[in-house]
Amino acid sequence: MKVAFASSDGMKIDLHFGTASAFHLWEIGVETACYLGVIEAGNVDDEREDKIVARADALQDCAIVYSLQIGGPAAAKLVARHVHPMKTGKELPIRQVIADLRRVLIGRPPPWLRKALGHAAPQLNEVQEAEP
Repeated sequence: MKVAFASSDGMKIDLHFGTASAFHLWEIGVETACYLGVIEAGNVDDEREDKIVARADALQDCAIVYSLQIGGPAAAKLVARHVHPMKTGKELPIRQVIADLRRVLIGRPPPWLRKALGHAAPQLNEVQEAEP
């Protein structure tokens, strides 16, 4: 499944969804995790609502988007695109979150994650571990 992280450096989740200029994208599965690159946030100079829509559109192929904070309207825009928003509330290392996700995938994922996996098209055994 594709997972995006709001990060200033690709190492930690440290940005608010609404102010992130780019998101670091990973393909995460049971056996492997692969860094795919950066998704530009779709910056729009107009209204705040347009910025939220542009970000949500840019991330619509992701199963999950992690950010430090995310507002209700932005979260709703992601959910409407079948993307699960995750708010950490504090800075977290991306590698820690990836390891935690992989552990959960091995067992019985919670309903929200099973739903997210249903919208992703993961090829779990075809990616190799890589670093940003």
